[in-house]
Amino acid sequence: MSKKLHLVSLGCTKNLVDSEVMLSKLKDYEITNDPSKADVLIVNTCGFINPAKEESLDTIFELHSQRKEDSLLVVSGCLTQRYKDELQKELKEVDIFTGVGDYDKIDKLIKEKRSMFSAETYLIKDEKRVITGSKAHAYIKLSEGCNQTCSFCAIPGFKGKLKSRNIEDIVTEVKGLVEDGFFDFSFISQDSSSYLRDKGEKEGLIKLIEEIEKIKGIKSARILYLYPTTTSNELIKRIADSNLFHNYFEMPIQHISNKMLKIMKRGAGAKRIKEQLALMREAKDSFLRTSIIVGHPQESDEDFDELKRFLEDFPFDRVSLFAYSDEEDTLANTMEGKIPENIITKRIEILDQIINKHTLDSLKKEVGKSAKLITTGESSEGEFFMGARKLLWAPEIDGEILINESEIPLETDKLYDGIITELAGDKLLATIKNEA
Repeated sequence: MSKKLHLVSLGCTKNLVDSEVMLSKLKDYEITNDPSKADVLIVNTCGFINPAKEESLDTIFELHSQRKEDSLLVVSGCLTQRYKDELQKELKEVDIFTGVGDYDKIDKLIKEKRSMFSAETYLIKDEKRVITGSKAHAYIKLSEGCNQTCSFCAIPGFKGKLKSRNIEDIVTEVKGLVEDGFFDFSFISQDSSSYLRDKGEKEGLIKLIEEIEKIKGIKSARILYLYPTTTSNELIKRIADSNLFHNYFEMPIQHISNKMLKIMKRGAGAKRIKEQLALMREAKDSFLRTSIIVGHPQESDEDFDELKRFLEDFPFDRVSLFAYSDEEDTLANTMEGKIPENIITKRIEILDQIINKHTLDSLKKEVGKSAKLITTGESSEGEFFMGARKLLWAPEIDGEILINESEIPLETDKLYDGIITELAGDKLLATIKNEA
């Protein structure tokens, strides 16, 4: 009988890519969703902010409580990299520790039952992956690390400086996935618009777009996580001109007050950010997503009011809100002017109302329109609906569409032509017409 593996990947999609590399290295194991039956249990942790750290620790303890005798509990990822000395000392439940540098060595570490922390962050080259969650969509990692110095972010401290993949390696990976039937791709990194800057290429992302457009069989592509200081007007226009890449613009602005942008060490000021957003919004059928940090040290009532007014006036399609939390080894952690938790909570509640209205407005605009939809399986509302998303949208984060009528039999992970018929609460309903 083959040994069984239970793997939990926490945090961002970049973590997911690394988890998929580990799955490939452990392909001789049978995957099980039941931790109590697993011979090896792996938690690929996130250590970005406090809630993510708590989730990682809770998952470790939960799996330990369910594991069978003689099984191995392995913990990898950002949390263990960031706190490797403390965790190895305190977490006696864990058998093997590794960080962000050894995903491709996970089979050897398990065989030898030893921990390892390589100095350099692992960046996929030509390793195979076991793609999870979809047979149509795959994430493609562009780089690791980050050259930005945001006051609130600890990532450069444990992931290092920007390290980009070669275009040739990315093209080879995408071609292989297309041959395996994948047709929808999201390109990801900590700072995608800085891609290849570590190799002297200022507009590396434009070069990548040009190469990906040459690959036959791709039906859909989007770029996630642009950074204001490295996103040029030329890049925005090149995405807008592409016949393959969606006019999908995800650029976390974090704030709009010039004072706060400077304190946060974001590099770009409000004028430049607004110019970029205007160019993005002008693109045909554009979709704009951002994230905001609320309650960063020294955020005054006036700064918050400016942010509030901006979010009221500018119609983002989706916004993610994050409550500021102190993080070790960051500049913000040492700053004076900390905002009380109750004030942060109140500010988030105020912005939530604004954002929810814009999100509903964005969804209402879809009603009555034709759309290309990817089916995702049974919906969150149960077996009476098939779940789907617009081909434009990124998986999981932008919403779910409920298929309540179809003129043809449906399969999961297939592309269909449909019509958005109505908005029920915060969910769109659609009818499928035919296979796209």
